[in-house]
Amino acid sequence: MFFRFFDKLEDNARSRLSKNPILYAFLSGVGTVLFYRGVWMIADDFGFMTGPVTLVISLAILLITGVFVFHFVSDQIIISGLKKEKKLIEKTEEEIGMETITLKEIHALLQKIEKRLGEFDIKT
Repeated sequence: MFFRFFDKLEDNARSRLSKNPILYAFLSGVGTVLFYRGVWMIADDFGFMTGPVTLVISLAILLITGVFVFHFVSDQIIISGLKKEKKLIEKTEEEIGMETITLKEIHALLQKIEKRLGEFDIKT
């Protein structure tokens, strides 16, 4: 029940904040910095938390949870690198337009498939 409350609260907050990206970014930044400050202050209370020890512990946590690569190199960057695609800024307006048309065609095709599957479900 406790987690469900915060899950719904998060969904509601994201929905509202998505309409104002600058406020969303500002609040996210403040929250991140305060979280970082709190962790830093707690780590200062432990004498063994030297620079190298802190680095090793943080790397272990980030690598085990899979957050290291996700945070510092997004999925989109990895996929575009594997596909040898250009970065969005390097693409011409024509290339972006062609990708948009292709996506619209795929969307229309998926709608047709969904419609046909719906007809199939009714008959059986």
